[in-house]
Amino acid sequence: MAVKLTLQSVKTAEAKPARYIVWDTATKGFGLRVNVDGSKTYILKYAFEGRQKWHTIGKHGSPWTPETARKEALDVLGLVRSGIDPADAARERKAAGVTVSDLCDQYLAAARAGRTLTKFDVPKKASTLATDEGRIRRHIKPLLGKKLVRKLTGKDVEDFLHAVAAGKTAVDEKTGKHGRAIVEGGKGTATRTVGLLGGILTFAMKEGLRSDNPVKGVQRFKDGKNTRFLSGQELERLGGAFEASHADWDQFEAMHADWIAAGRKGASPRPPDAASPTALAAIKLLLFTGARRSEILGLEWAHVDLDRGYLHLPDSKTGAKDIPLGEPAVDLLRAVPRLNGSPFVFPATRGDGSYKGLPKAWAKLYARAGLTKTRIHDLRHSFASVGASTGSSLLMIGFLLGHKDPKTTQRYAHVAHDPAKAAAENVARSIVAQMKRSGAE
Repeated sequence: MAVKLTLQSVKTAEAKPARYIVWDTATKGFGLRVNVDGSKTYILKYAFEGRQKWHTIGKHGSPWTPETARKEALDVLGLVRSGIDPADAARERKAAGVTVSDLCDQYLAAARAGRTLTKFDVPKKASTLATDEGRIRRHIKPLLGKKLVRKLTGKDVEDFLHAVAAGKTAVDEKTGKHGRAIVEGGKGTATRTVGLLGGILTFAMKEGLRSDNPVKGVQRFKDGKNTRFLSGQELERLGGAFEASHADWDQFEAMHADWIAAGRKGASPRPPDAASPTALAAIKLLLFTGARRSEILGLEWAHVDLDRGYLHLPDSKTGAKDIPLGEPAVDLLRAVPRLNGSPFVFPATRGDGSYKGLPKAWAKLYARAGLTKTRIHDLRHSFASVGASTGSSLLMIGFLLGHKDPKTTQRYAHVAHDPAKAAAENVARSIVAQMKRSGAE
């Protein structure tokens, strides 16, 4: 269909079951796309370097009329005749004033909407987004925020890496009445933040704000992520702390029962300053399964299959997963009381939701065990290291932990070698003993 596009011809173009184009007879390639819903958009079809391309001018209505849209089409065709691809020109105009700070905001908005995926092809979790927001706010925006995205260079990224590593963004400040934010920087933080910056700039490429990623080619520090795990002696001390904490609560419950039986006479017994029974059970389950903290604290009874010995999680950091349960984990879960009205295995002590007090409880427990520099996540590493030291393959350990990337499990490879080393030592000692016996004879 071809007519000269005027206000009247545009007005009379009616919607049909399929969208169609009304071509303008006055300007080649200029047309009006009429959509199924009745909306109308001015477009231009042109050829550049032998390839057919499309340029969207805009929807009919202010500022676009047949005349203003035709003028825009002629301007675009002028660029084509000058050897300039209008698509490239549009990208440059779009990117002209966008700063790194603007880009970070766009990236976070897209991530919250589920438009950016992780390497596991799933949207980022709220906890991951919170970490990203912190790195953007504390490191990227202060050092790179004012720079234009299109002018960012590999040298800028390299300078940023070393500035964060040197502690240039370190801060210790109050956050509210009782809170405090301590940001130290360092090589690990620098490497991980540059990794995030690389993802943000890949997003910029998809949005047409850049044609390349300046993070590529920048040599980062080795990411020495903390892979601390508890030794056999430390696990023994942790077991003692569990027993002592349970004993404190048993004593409190006995005293409380006596107080009730005595008619509530005198001061009521005070709860012990120890990790609560709920926290103790959650921590043990973390240690017995190697699961992530969010997976255990968000665990619902509907996801627990004690007959088959599995946790069937509908969602996790890597998507839906099944966690096999050993007998100690099954026995522990059978002993956990169910709170009426709560779907959670470890419910909150107040209100709805799941238990939130694990960090403080863990601090009490590991201090009681005499452990230092130990995080809750180190229980996951400890589960994996015990598996490796007892002969489980890295493939099996990766399955138990829910790793999708084999490189993640590789950190436990040195532990897996310990049984072989012990076997080699036993053989060598036997040979030496036999040689000595032979010489004596």
